[in-house]
Amino acid sequence: MADLQQTPTSLCCCRKALPVSGVSGAPGGRCVGDSGRPLGGPGGRRCPLVDVASTSNFSCFRLNHLHLDLRLNFAVKEMSGWLVLDLVPVQPGVQSLVLDSHPSLLIHSIDCKVPGSGQEDPMSLTYRVDPFTDYGSALNISLPEAAVGPGRLIQVTVRYTTTDGPAIWWLDSELTCGQSRPLVFTQGHSVCNRSFFPCFDTPAVKSTYTATVRVPDGVTVLMSASRSLYSKQDRVFQFSMEHPVPSYLVALVAGELQHVDVGPRSRVWAEPCLLSCAVQKLGGSVERWLGVAEELFGPYLWGRCDIVFLPPSFPIVAMENPCLTFIIASILESSEFLLIDVIHEIAHGWFGNAVTNATWEEMWLSEGLATYAQRRITTEAYGEAFTCLETAVRLDALHRQLRLLGDNNPVSKLQVKFEPGVNPSTLMNLFTYEKGFCFVSYLSQLSGDVRRFDSFLRDYISEFKFKSVVAQDLIDFFLRCFPELRDTAVTQREGLEFDRWLNGSGPPPYEPDLSGGGALTRPVQDLCELWRTGDAPDLQAVMTFDLSTWSTFQIVLFLDRMLDHSPLAHDVMLSLSGCYSSLFDGLNAEVQIRWLQMVVRNTFYPELPRVRAFLQKHTSRMYTVPLYEDLVAGVMKCVAVEIFYQTQRRLHPNLRRTLQQILFQTNQNGALPTNQNGAPPTNQNGAPPTNQNGPTLSVINSTPSSQPSNANGTSGAIALRDVNVSA
Repeated sequence: MADLQQTPTSLCCCRKALPVSGVSGAPGGRCVGDSGRPLGGPGGRRCPLVDVASTSNFSCFRLNHLHLDLRLNFAVKEMSGWLVLDLVPVQPGVQSLVLDSHPSLLIHSIDCKVPGSGQEDPMSLTYRVDPFTDYGSALNISLPEAAVGPGRLIQVTVRYTTTDGPAIWWLDSELTCGQSRPLVFTQGHSVCNRSFFPCFDTPAVKSTYTATVRVPDGVTVLMSASRSLYSKQDRVFQFSMEHPVPSYLVALVAGELQHVDVGPRSRVWAEPCLLSCAVQKLGGSVERWLGVAEELFGPYLWGRCDIVFLPPSFPIVAMENPCLTFIIASILESSEFLLIDVIHEIAHGWFGNAVTNATWEEMWLSEGLATYAQRRITTEAYGEAFTCLETAVRLDALHRQLRLLGDNNPVSKLQVKFEPGVNPSTLMNLFTYEKGFCFVSYLSQLSGDVRRFDSFLRDYISEFKFKSVVAQDLIDFFLRCFPELRDTAVTQREGLEFDRWLNGSGPPPYEPDLSGGGALTRPVQDLCELWRTGDAPDLQAVMTFDLSTWSTFQIVLFLDRMLDHSPLAHDVMLSLSGCYSSLFDGLNAEVQIRWLQMVVRNTFYPELPRVRAFLQKHTSRMYTVPLYEDLVAGVMKCVAVEIFYQTQRRLHPNLRRTLQQILFQTNQNGALPTNQNGAPPTNQNGAPPTNQNGPTLSVINSTPSSQPSNANGTSGAIALRDVNVSA
């Protein structure tokens, strides 16, 4: 999944300690995976698996299948229908079924059938909704004692209606790209789908699913499914996912969508006004990338590899929904970022979707491995230099985050236990991806040969496909495949202990050699040195570097490193503007936003009109939030407020609320905090106060934005992966 925002207040993607296989403190537990395999390696059974983000009693049941039957009502922005769960109790004496739910779900009735019991009529069940956290609730269903027994199938049907929940994004026509018809999409990662349908909302549980969706005329529905049918007469779409997936990977989008096939097993979907551009950008590349990935990691297991481009309101960069990757249309501006985004989501077909982290505390098992796989694919497809350049940009961002947070901050651990009630969706960070990538790269280096490690990853997928795993599964399997490393106690090498990797804070103990990208990164470093002297450099020396011939990632690396050295002298900014501003203005948004952040952080007023024009054009969260945070953190807050009022009608309500929080320090309902008299607080000038601790944590629908924080405490513009992000 595409990466989400990290700020000092957004703690971490959480991990649990290597020697301990469970985390205490949540209801329910699970000793075996969904396949019946003990969670762990050959060392014996471990503690029950606990997911503190789920209130469900998923350990008590085996979920064989789920079915959704829904009707979409765009006029009132509701989905209504029912959910059917095929469940088999795996423990004796189970008297209740507890599902993850959300206050936005209106439950109408619940009943159950017991196939083979001789009773054809369903039995009505009593239930109650209990509070859990601010991102969900517990749906506690009483089961008929006489009908429930270990190994006996029961079918539970929940009839419900959705209201305004975090998983479901209704877009009015004005907020779509074509502005002609409304659109709706769902975003389940990581714990949002409990507001789409009641479920075991934990990655430890996987099942197949089917769905029937009824829609108004002219609406096309897509889902993350391997098969689909459409009855035009009844306006009914039917879907089937034949492989088991966790709840967060059940996804839906419906609107005015058209498609073009771009390969034998891939097609591009988009609104009509976007379709030709999307097809032109991707061409036949998807099949090429799939072929490279299959050579490295084994067969692609999901059949279809379709891509749907969503309007700028999509809250993250991309999401690896099986068979149907969701990706934000804004990224079409940059071919290189588009390439990385799509390849990363393809990599999730193996790492994250086929083999999934069993809890959100071990998200690096998906994101770190997917990032490594993404870079293996780009190395094979585009060469080592390209991959090293892209990796340098990401690792720069990782070290920028470390400078901001400090080496001892627990956010920099791969595995940090998070407490019940903390929303995993707010805990995505660079370490999930980049420190995880470095650990996987270290395992590759230990294997002695990258091709040998490719073979190990193929075997890993074959061993654990369609299962959920913990970190110890990966480590045990690695040592089993490389017994010579196990015999030399590789896990205890001084300074590189596996426990230090997983539980130590600070930078990665090992980073891969990026010298293979020197031909692309050295010119960037040399140019940075010319501009970092403190005075305006010799322009003749500067002009020997022709940035018009540079790739996007080279320019991004240059601007990121110059941002690290802000504030710059006014003469330096004047020279930078004279040399590059017109060039940057004609390039993609990934370049433009970095230059404009330099403009804002250095209070360079001559370029302020470009900031205005950019924010009036772009309504994507990934581009608006970083600039607004920088404007508020400096002396240009009045400019930010003015632009916000000019553009707010074209912003998604969730983004509008986020920007109100940034600009006015409002609460999450969009209201100003009040003083003891009930009036909004003001500063000495009568204006709403600014944040004394830097920008606010930006969260929309429990899903943060897609930008990492930079050394100044404001968001950078690096659109990192899944999240995606993936998730």
